Amino acid sequence: MKPEDFDFFSRFFKERSGLVLTPEKAYLLESRLMPLARRNGMKGLDDLAAALRANRDASLLRDATEAMTINESFFFRDTKPFDLFRETILPQLIEARAARKSFRIWCAASSSGQEPYSLAMILKEESARLAGWRTEIIATDISTEMLDKAKAGMYSQFEVQRGLPIQLLVKYFQKQGDLWQIDAALRAMVQFREFNLLKDLRPLGNFDVVFCRNVLIYFDASTKAKVLEGIGGIMPEDGVLFLGGAETVLGISDRFKPIPGQRGTYTPVPAAEGGAGASASSALGR
Repeated sequence: MKPEDFDFFSRFFKERSGLVLTPEKAYLLESRLMPLARRNGMKGLDDLAAALRANRDASLLRDATEAMTINESFFFRDTKPFDLFRETILPQLIEARAARKSFRIWCAASSSGQEPYSLAMILKEESARLAGWRTEIIATDISTEMLDKAKAGMYSQFEVQRGLPIQLLVKYFQKQGDLWQIDAALRAMVQFREFNLLKDLRPLGNFDVVFCRNVLIYFDASTKAKVLEGIGGIMPEDGVLFLGGAETVLGISDRFKPIPGQRGTYTPVPAAEGGAGASASSALGR
């Protein structure tokens, strides 16, 4: 690949999705974009770069962005965040929102849907405690291909074996040939929308809980700060943000503070306080 083409791809994906490509990740361009180039009758990435520079084919621009931003996902990924949500955050939500009997959850960069469906299963299992409540799970992703897969709720044997307890598979999935489809009632609990995290988040509305896990690792510091500032602007002061195990707000943004004793969770600092002197102990009524 020509150095000027790598530089172009780096700028292109940074502007469209926030993805940061360093020279040691050049192999990702080859592995993810070459199939796209061949499908479009191109000999190599230099032809693809030229086509993208011309900026005439909207579908090609979208397909290239999707090819580079599709990330792995599986049910109840890393387990502990979902245990924490079930055992600690959800009971506190029920107590803190008792007057209005409603709350909203956002799964940012939801990929093929396993994360929001994992949360839907948790809420379904707690349906007795949530009788009379209005709950919303909004799941967004930049990839229309992943959103279509998520909406269909169809997963391979390999996908359902990754993190999904057998009792939940039996209870909430039906066999469809070689695939498993999640129950229609569970699918109805999740609203999937195409959305770019780099855009203004306010049209999504406000959220009591946000899962933005294993997303920030692909951004540079300034983009991470921008996204965190946006998320903070659509959460109440007692909201809870879940990040991935390798992610943190420390040294990046003062819009959130860690919740003591709950690794990977954060609560917003009011913008008026500028990150100074706020306590994380107030999250969901602590």
